[in-house]
Amino acid sequence: MIAKLLVENISQILDYVQEGIHIIDDTGKIIYYNKFAQKIDEIDREKAVGRHILEIYPSLSHDTSTLLKVIRTGKPIFDVEQTFVNYKGDKITTVNSSIPLKSKGATVGALEISKDITEVRKLSEKIVELQNELYSADNNGKQKEKRTAGFTFVDIIGQNSQMLKLKSLALKAAGTSSPVIIYGETGTGKELFVQSIHNASPRRNKPFIAQNCAALPSNLLEGILFGTVKGGFTGAEDRPGLFEVADGGTLLLDEINSMPLELQAKLLRVIQDKTVRRVGAIKTTKVDIRIIAATNVHPEKAIEDKLLRKDLYYRLNVVSISIPELKDRTDDIPRLSDYFIQKYNRLLSKNIKKIDEEVMELFMEYSWPGNVRELEHLIEGIATIYDTDIIKLEHLSSQILSQVSQGDGSPGSNCHPETSRISFTDEGSLLHNLNKKFLINAENDKNKATISVSLKTALETMEKEMIQEVLTATEWNITHTAERLDIPRQTLQYKIKKYGLKEK
Repeated sequence: MIAKLLVENISQILDYVQEGIHIIDDTGKIIYYNKFAQKIDEIDREKAVGRHILEIYPSLSHDTSTLLKVIRTGKPIFDVEQTFVNYKGDKITTVNSSIPLKSKGATVGALEISKDITEVRKLSEKIVELQNELYSADNNGKQKEKRTAGFTFVDIIGQNSQMLKLKSLALKAAGTSSPVIIYGETGTGKELFVQSIHNASPRRNKPFIAQNCAALPSNLLEGILFGTVKGGFTGAEDRPGLFEVADGGTLLLDEINSMPLELQAKLLRVIQDKTVRRVGAIKTTKVDIRIIAATNVHPEKAIEDKLLRKDLYYRLNVVSISIPELKDRTDDIPRLSDYFIQKYNRLLSKNIKKIDEEVMELFMEYSWPGNVRELEHLIEGIATIYDTDIIKLEHLSSQILSQVSQGDGSPGSNCHPETSRISFTDEGSLLHNLNKKFLINAENDKNKATISVSLKTALETMEKEMIQEVLTATEWNITHTAERLDIPRQTLQYKIKKYGLKEK
């Protein structure tokens, strides 16, 4: 009776333990946090559970994570010091004991108990910082307006290898004040990365200001950025520009390629000299800001088209982040879809449980010109209009359905039958096998047919056999198989999983 009671209440019991307890499964997915672990790491449990540990802790790696090491070796680790940077940019130091969780001799997960020693380590540094604050405090007591960004690295959803590398790079860049340039197509999440960098940086409690350079005419943009002095031009007043307002913080210049070239020259001087001169002014003002520039046009193309000064690009390109399009990270589509479903279930009080398999297959083949933003808006629209627990083909817009049906949404849509890369040793063997599996009785007089199976099932069976035959012919080389079938690797991997294909 007592044992059963303990099992039923184990989660509540562990929440009262004054040490962090963290459990992952054998794939590295987080399956449990207790309250104290959440407090140590400053991670929202609802955002972390179900995500890969390296996705939540991009400063760690397979080699430095004690939990992943235990999964890999199957051996316990005791009292090991581990320092990592959380998604807010705070350096956390813990002493960890990690043990493997086993079932029938196989490691199925790992449990870690953590003691937080961060404050002890910081104590001596705090004394120096407090002394510095005492002597450098502003005696006039003037408080500056603080603006903060809303997103952190935890809000960047995905386990795609390229995205994990970018998150790790961005987290490292957050610890510096160097300029950053971010390139990505519309909807890929550029500002998500920018805000995450700011919130993980020492400037996180200082202003974060974003300005779209394409939103204003050049003369207004100059005044907004640099500020104005009374009498500088007709109607001018003494006003600080965004460079001054963002002092101590971060300034995002979005669509930097839309900024006039003469204004780009002035921006270059601000970055190099760390001074700004208001429009119409004589004197300059010192500023301490971090510039992050974003563009939806590839920088080299922008330079070639004379939309971006080459010297400014080289000055901004201290840290370069190129965010992939959604069609190039299709392995994240199921994860992103689920995230948006849960988001709009909460916001709109809906109960969507899943996406139909046919829809998900279409998602994997669609080109997503609007990228992640398009996927989110699609799911938001469905959740707003329909009361359904499963997203089906009937809920999709005609635009998506028509593009995929015409081949416009699939990277392999340009493949023609006469130039197909697929070759089989026994021509027609697939159709022969298909006919053996399904009974089709044709009535020649009226050109009708009685078919004992749906067209969908027949096509899926043919597709499955085609993939299996090419996989066998290439000795399960995924890259070569994808090339011969003329489909993306991610789509092939999705279909292998869908049909449960196994190497014989």
